[in-house]
Amino acid sequence: MKFEDFQKDLARLRKDLKACITEVEKVCKVSDEDRLQPFKDKMEDFLTQAKSELETLDTQLSSNHKLFLELTVFFLVKAKAGEKEVSPNTFFCIWHEFSSDFKDHWKKENKAILKERLKAAEECFRQAKEKASYSVKPKHASGIKAKLGMKI
Repeated sequence: MKFEDFQKDLARLRKDLKACITEVEKVCKVSDEDRLQPFKDKMEDFLTQAKSELETLDTQLSSNHKLFLELTVFFLVKAKAGEKEVSPNTFFCIWHEFSSDFKDHWKKENKAILKERLKAAEECFRQAKEKASYSVKPKHASGIKAKLGMKI
């Protein structure tokens, strides 16, 4: 994708809109007044809306182009040899490499953190188990049960 391609598309749309306007004017001149009305109102609404949308697209394209250039300056991306400015393809190729590397390192770090937490949890469980373990002492033979057991 290149901004020049979008500008060419907008110029072609502008040209097509002008051709449509001239065709509508021709039809309005040639047609009778009693057959003209629904067509003329609908087409005037359409052409007004199309002009406003085309102007909106033009301003959006210019503002996006400006923002893109500011973005490339912010990230210190230089244009390739033979290009006057950084193309979106160049910038996003670099960005894709960075983001995929970042994602891979992020996953590795998360796995390492999970392993550390698992080891810490196992250690806490082991320590709690050692604290909770108790020893059973044998009973002395001085209780009632022991005395009755001796008589039988």
